[in-house]
Amino acid sequence: MNKTYNLWTSGCQMNISDSQRVGSELEKLGYRYIDSHREADVVVINTCVVRQSAEDRATGFIWWLKPLKKDNPHKIFALMGCLVGVKGNDQLKKTFPHIDVLMPPSNPMPLINYILNKEEAWLASKSIEKRYALQDGDLILPLHEQYNLIATHVPIVYGCSYMCSYCVIPYRRGIERSRPVDEIVFEVRSLVKQGVKEVTLLGQIVDRYGYDISDEVRLADLLQKVHDIDGLERIRFLTSHPNYMTDAILHAVAYLPKVCQHIEIPIQSGDDEILKQMRRNYTADDYRRLIHRIREYLPNSNIATDVIVGFPGETVEQFQRTIDVLESLKMDVCHVAMYSPRPNTVSAKTMPDDVPAKEKKRRLDVVNQLQQEIVAEINKGYEGQTVEVLVEEKHNGKWKGRTRTNKLVFFEDEHDFKGQLVKVRIEWAGPWSMRGLVCPSEL
Repeated sequence: MNKTYNLWTSGCQMNISDSQRVGSELEKLGYRYIDSHREADVVVINTCVVRQSAEDRATGFIWWLKPLKKDNPHKIFALMGCLVGVKGNDQLKKTFPHIDVLMPPSNPMPLINYILNKEEAWLASKSIEKRYALQDGDLILPLHEQYNLIATHVPIVYGCSYMCSYCVIPYRRGIERSRPVDEIVFEVRSLVKQGVKEVTLLGQIVDRYGYDISDEVRLADLLQKVHDIDGLERIRFLTSHPNYMTDAILHAVAYLPKVCQHIEIPIQSGDDEILKQMRRNYTADDYRRLIHRIREYLPNSNIATDVIVGFPGETVEQFQRTIDVLESLKMDVCHVAMYSPRPNTVSAKTMPDDVPAKEKKRRLDVVNQLQQEIVAEINKGYEGQTVEVLVEEKHNGKWKGRTRTNKLVFFEDEHDFKGQLVKVRIEWAGPWSMRGLVCPSEL
């Protein structure tokens, strides 16, 4: 008796990782992935509510599923992620009666227990074939090709206790909780057994790893432990916070060969008063000094930042200070979002959302245009260089992979390079990707 599942995932890398974990647990029960919401026996909807637009997409999709339940009452719908939150949400069951199971972020067990209870007789009568020769408890990668990954994500810190005034994450994902070192190392080893070559260690403030569990264990120590795993080629981590990017972390990135020189560290605004209102607890000059320090440790690093435009009360002059910072620091990536008031946050409760939507969009476009020009200039410098690319997959007939500094590279070749580290000479570079040729020594 074939049992099938489907995953719909929205939002950040943490949600992607959570969906992978759900798929892993379902496949241990004998389910297999299919690419159809209509046909699957179990449909998991993993949601994001960081912006109102993301919440609207999620609720729209949930309503779209409702007729499928009427056609097949035995179909199981499971709702997961930040729309549910760590404390659950009884109102969701009333709003969406066709949803069978509510799952907090990063916790697949309510669905697994529901299935086990619902199908106890069926499970008892069947022998579930083990899909992998792994120890019990290993995280397994789902069999579907979309999870046949070379690079994947591993959460190391759940939740957040920092309480920026605009952020809903502490309310939906709970307080900061670091996972034990041994548990993380065990998971990475199990992923490497299945062909994973690169892991990205995840946390809302990843630099705060260990602060809640030990006075001795910190991110730099964990990086060393993961670095020692045989068969792993690369390590990344995100997202960092300016107040917790220590010299010990930078030293680990500089001197551990597997750790990539790729730092994601949001500024959010270049204006000190807006930063104060955001409760970020640093100034624009503090951030500038940090970027200069990172570049002293890691002169060839890729630095990414985040910016919110249209925060309550942000004037044109204050927005211009953000532009000034971006122009002067010239970072490789800038993720920009328009401010969106979220339930229960300090800014939503105490600050009027007074920047018009049209002006928010204008500011977003200004940042994106500036960043495109900056990255085009940075990437142009790669032309003629030879870079190391970890090849992840084939895309539209071309091999696709990333450099150690997280630059996206495409190249054509008839050989099978999936999962390999390949030297590629860059022939053309644009703002979003590069194209090159495999060096003859690699063939």
